[in-house]
Amino acid sequence: MIVCICKAVSDKRIRHAANEGVVTLRELSRELGLGTCCGKCVPQAREILANAMPSQPVQMAGMMGLPATA
Repeated sequence: MIVCICKAVSDKRIRHAANEGVVTLRELSRELGLGTCCGKCVPQAREILANAMPSQPVQMAGMMGLPATA
């Protein structure tokens, strides 16, 4: 299923990126361009990434221009 229409990013590509070591939305955005246009895909992408890596917290701070917290 396409998650980011602007950049044609599918849920499969998000899961593949997570399997390759991507753990934050910022990294996902750098790798796939996801969330860089309209941003409507960010909530669903966050959920898919979180489900692909249940032991790793998804960090939104970097995507929102805020400093990351520990």
